[in-house]
Amino acid sequence: MPKIIVLGVAAGGGVPQWNCNCGICRAARHDPGLQSGQASLAVSADGRHWFLVNASPDLRAQVTATPALHPDPAHLRHTPIAGVVLTNAEVDAVAGLLSMREGSSFGIWGPPKVLGTLAANPIFGVLPPDRVPRRALSPGEAVDLPLPDGTPSGLTVEAFDVPGKVAWYLEGAAPEGGDTVGLTFRARGRTAHVVTACARVTPDLAERLRGADTVFFDGTLWTDDEMIRAGLGAKTGQRMGHISISGADGSIAALEPLGIRQKIFIHVNNSNPVLRPDSPERMAAEAAGWIVPQAGSTFS
Repeated sequence: MPKIIVLGVAAGGGVPQWNCNCGICRAARHDPGLQSGQASLAVSADGRHWFLVNASPDLRAQVTATPALHPDPAHLRHTPIAGVVLTNAEVDAVAGLLSMREGSSFGIWGPPKVLGTLAANPIFGVLPPDRVPRRALSPGEAVDLPLPDGTPSGLTVEAFDVPGKVAWYLEGAAPEGGDTVGLTFRARGRTAHVVTACARVTPDLAERLRGADTVFFDGTLWTDDEMIRAGLGAKTGQRMGHISISGADGSIAALEPLGIRQKIFIHVNNSNPVLRPDSPERMAAEAAGWIVPQAGSTFS
């Protein structure tokens, strides 16, 4: 199946968030084990050529911390990163593209509305299409991901719609919904699903994930009103387009009967107590068969 490296686990702002003094952020400033950049993954079929899932604002640091993504020492300029697959147009998913402007060729794949957002912002012109082509991912269509020279990577990706919302900076400028997709990667007959943002588990989504080898799933909040109770914000998780981990309608309960081999939380907010290894919430998640990874964790 695909080999996957976790580059970052956290939701927007990372852990610690630069301007936050919540308990987890305070602890993380003194405990490197709690620190994490923003959610991103690297996926490969052969362990040599990699496709990123989203381009976090922390991308430069994430690449530096990941030897598999370093340039080949035999070349003056080189990257094993063959492309970036985008799940939405949030700042946390696209800002890192600007760190990839140094002349290397790679592809960008994403839903048409997400690519339209990039096209409407001239700053992304630093990645000229003749060197960095943009290719649309239509939900339900499996795409063989090529390497920059056109040869097959051995990796297939399929986008699928999940309940969500538009990027917050586009609210009011575009219709709600339709901007967020999940991704199914296939290699050597096995699958890995990536759902970094999801408002609820629909019957269609449950059937797609049923019996999967590996699922990376939205772990933003433990409870829907978590940020409000912590004094960190005025929105519920549902208002932000994120399902809670706990509760009868949460992701643990929704995915429990689906027979998934590996269940991994990704995009975990700095308010979420599941980040603490000794917390009751972490113990409950692990007892239910879930993994809260660290940057650098690998799965296959």
